[in-house]
Amino acid sequence: MKHWLRDNRGFLVFLLCLGVFRTAVADWNPIPTGSMRPTILEGDVVLVNRLAYDLKVPLTDLSLARIGEPQRGDIVTFTSPTDGVRLIKRLVAVPGDVVELRDEVLFLNHQAAAYSDLSTVVESIAPGMATQATRATESMGGKAHTVQFLTGVDARRNFGPVVVPAGHYFMLGDNRDNSADSRYIGFVPRERLIGRAGRVLVSADITGNWMPRFGRMGSAL
Repeated sequence: MKHWLRDNRGFLVFLLCLGVFRTAVADWNPIPTGSMRPTILEGDVVLVNRLAYDLKVPLTDLSLARIGEPQRGDIVTFTSPTDGVRLIKRLVAVPGDVVELRDEVLFLNHQAAAYSDLSTVVESIAPGMATQATRATESMGGKAHTVQFLTGVDARRNFGPVVVPAGHYFMLGDNRDNSADSRYIGFVPRERLIGRAGRVLVSADITGNWMPRFGRMGSAL
């Protein structure tokens, strides 16, 4: 065993450094579900900056130093406050914000988001099942991104108004009617935030033919 450790110590040091890098600096996160469609697709692997908000002790939620502040519009990975599962959603409200949904329309501090560029697509919701979906550009506070609404799906289209408490954040999926987000799991404490997703590293069509999607590789979110 001693000989094996000596002969492979360079490889073991590499694995240790890689583990520290992934748990403290940057990580890659495979996407298994469609809660962020059409921004992020099933089969995308996204790059996550773990130093966007806090420097943490590896493998813990213990923050050593605050580096940056989460911003409305960030795409964030975090551990669910209900079951500890890692999720990825869009941060839509920060501490002190009043957030509300009225018939799918997002209100932030009593101001409604603007919706433009509406289009209709057919969206798969399960193997062999599809429904009509409406996509739109949602704009608020100088930031814009695409969201999606599904027809004929049981979803929480009205919510709030609620005030985001100190040290917490309100998350929504871009695929609004197919996302287990803060409407269901509650506010997300800052210590649960893992990092900010910024780019698609690689992508494959895992719900279809498993072929690479070269056009998505390296694209910014």
